[in-house]
Amino acid sequence: MSGQAPLRDTYNRRINYLRLSVTDRCNLRCFYCMPAEGVQDVGHCGVLSFEELQMIAECAVRLGIEKIRITGGEPTVRAGLVDFLAKLSAIPGLRHLALTTNGLLLEQMAADLYRAGVQRLNVSLDSLNPQRFREITRGGDLHKVLAGLDAALAAGFPHPKINVVIMRGINDAEILDFAELTRTRGCPVRFIEYMPVVREEGWHRLCFSGQEVLQRIAEQYRLEPIDKGAFSGPSQDFRIPGATGSIGIITAVSGHFCNDCNRIRVTARGQAKGCLFSDEKTDLLPFLRPPDCQALCAALQRIVASKPEGHGIRCGEYEHSNFSMAQVGG
Repeated sequence: MSGQAPLRDTYNRRINYLRLSVTDRCNLRCFYCMPAEGVQDVGHCGVLSFEELQMIAECAVRLGIEKIRITGGEPTVRAGLVDFLAKLSAIPGLRHLALTTNGLLLEQMAADLYRAGVQRLNVSLDSLNPQRFREITRGGDLHKVLAGLDAALAAGFPHPKINVVIMRGINDAEILDFAELTRTRGCPVRFIEYMPVVREEGWHRLCFSGQEVLQRIAEQYRLEPIDKGAFSGPSQDFRIPGATGSIGIITAVSGHFCNDCNRIRVTARGQAKGCLFSDEKTDLLPFLRPPDCQALCAALQRIVASKPEGHGIRCGEYEHSNFSMAQVGG
């Protein structure tokens, strides 16, 4: 890393994490993430090229970003991803390269992703019941995801983190089953509170708080708080004594972690945001077409400077524009 001072926002939070989306397309249609028909096709020109994404990453690292997570939609559906990741991993000063995937293509791609320099995988997995998984994802095959987890280990990755969006009346009955994975498979499991991305009446009925998750697990297991370690996200982490994997809760709705937020995000269409739930965004295309590295760095600095103190979403009323989670990189 260069000797430049750490990148900080106006609330003195250190910003060292970029979520970079490479596509808003996906091979699943999870009902809380995107519409059944998918997202609008904007054509190749509507999505940033790998060269443009590389330029954003290089400028971000130059400013002080140390971790980049590649997201989508589903990043593995974009052709040329592995070569792009290899170039990202070679950026001087980048300390951690991660990728979030739904795991459907992981069995075929895990070895290539590892060789490209990806250091960590997060796998979105909301049910261990094949039928319920199909219903949540509108057609997904659970067995392919489980095979992908095995392939990742065989390729050399540490145990992928499993991300579970926990929803009352839908998959909350599986909380203990997911907790058991930390013992049987050794996987870290993170329970993520359901977040409202569309103005759906009565959305709060699906909210199942992180505290309720811990209470449910504590009915059967003792939990020990653990240190999250470097480059960890906003989860509160615990371990069942003797388990290899950890249990995390991400309380984006019931208990904001905004005070510790260290990230910015850029969508596949070139829109940059300092907060997932903020309506404020910056179009980076004017600094990419034609490319202007100095202007792009200045734009990224402005995004950090304008990062809000927090969002106002709770398990109640909220105000923000509708969006598909697939379009903002999750």
